[in-house]
Amino acid sequence: MTYETTRRTVLLATGATGAAALVTACGGGGDDSGSASTQSPTGDDATSGPAGQVLANIDEIPVGGGKIFKDEKVVVTQPDQGRLKAFSAICTHMHCLVGSVSDGTINCPCHGSKFKIADGAVAHGPATQPLPAEQITVEGNSIRLT
Repeated sequence: MTYETTRRTVLLATGATGAAALVTACGGGGDDSGSASTQSPTGDDATSGPAGQVLANIDEIPVGGGKIFKDEKVVVTQPDQGRLKAFSAICTHMHCLVGSVSDGTINCPCHGSKFKIADGAVAHGPATQPLPAEQITVEGNSIRLT
């Protein structure tokens, strides 16, 4: 007996595959609190991002400032010489991508929210929640998202 591939068969198979992917993506276990303990260069707690990716060299992050990595949706700051921090680059107010780091704050261009480069805390609203920390490690001169 031979089977003929019909449009209906293709659509049903595609829909089933998409539904399975959606269930897998929405599922997941564990705590959704947004904090996982990790070791950053200063021993501070952070959350995790895309594992193992090299973001930059230390000398690319200005002391008292930071750099935004748009593709990774991460901002890395250096509040003090040798103390590196990383945060989500997604504003907690309306989920815009932050646009700049200056004068000790991470700045969102959408509604003017500002976050402190040292800890991601809100420095100026309308945001009311801090930027979630991201996990980084330093290997030699490289900053790696872990």
